[in-house]
Parts: sequence; C-alpha cells; structure tokens
Amino acid sequence: MSQKGYIVAEVKVRDAEAMARYRPLSQAAVEKFGGRFLIRGGVAEVLEGGWLPPERLIVVEFDSVEQASAFYHSPEYQAARQVREGAGEMNMLLVSGVDNLI
Repeated sequence: MSQKGYIVAEVKVRDAEAMARYRPLSQAAVEKFGGRFLIRGGVAEVLEGGWLPPERLIVVEFDSVEQASAFYHSPEYQAARQVREGAGEMNMLLVSGVDNLI
C-alpha cells in the first residue's frame, strides 16, 4: 500500500485579484487528482520554537505521493501557477504520510 501524499504550502498574498483567479484553477487541478483540502487558511498559533505564523497555510491530502506529484506537475496546475505569477510568495512541499501500521 502506498503512502498518502501531502502538499503543504505557505502563502503570502500580494495581489488578491490574481490569487482569486488562481484559486478555482488550482482547486480544479487538486480535485482532478483526487486531492482534498485539509487546511486552507485559518488561524495558526505557534506553540513552540521561533516559527512565525504563516499568512495562509494550505494542506492538501492525496491518496498517494505519486498522485500529489502528478497534480503538481500536471498541465492544469502549471496553468494555474502561470495565473498566480507575481501574485505573492509561495513555499511548497510534497510530504509523504506515515506508513499504515495496521
């Protein structure tokens, strides 16, 4: 059984209009590859360390790392990225989930 894949992104919005055009394109690409948004914004509270709370934090779950990677590299998401160009700063990770021990 493959591990779940997670896209984790920290976003700093600079152009709200461009981000508004990006979101439905990104969401459609996420859904095409079976992704589910677990976190999309919300209030973040630092509990330990020197981490600064992100302006927006996004976590998307996919059934596998391969699906998460396919989403990111898809023509659909690459087109969404072009729409987002210059609209802000984004740091993004692809993270594999824990092994299912059951």
